[in-house]
Amino acid sequence: MSSTMAEPAPAAHTPSRKPYFLTCAFLLVMTLITYVVAKFDLGPLNDVVALSIAVFKATAVVLFFMHVRHSSKLTKLTVVSGFLWLAFMIFITMSDYWTRGWLDTFASGR
Repeated sequence: MSSTMAEPAPAAHTPSRKPYFLTCAFLLVMTLITYVVAKFDLGPLNDVVALSIAVFKATAVVLFFMHVRHSSKLTKLTVVSGFLWLAFMIFITMSDYWTRGWLDTFASGR
């Protein structure tokens, strides 16, 4: 009779509540740090600091709340490739922005 019964599926990873609370606390602390840092004028570093904090927060959300930390290698590859694609698109956009001054240089040579 056991040969006709289906085998139970392997249990998925079910984390305890502790990582959720720690991640939530981390996100709240990083939000507070973002608020405090925004009060100071860091010059051109304002954007760098804000984006760095945002990357840390996004990484925590992806790893813990989206369960990528305990996912398959294919899921991790998909997430990494998505971030690489985002970086590539930002680089292409910024390369256009950085080279806009070149048009005046070439136009004045005529």
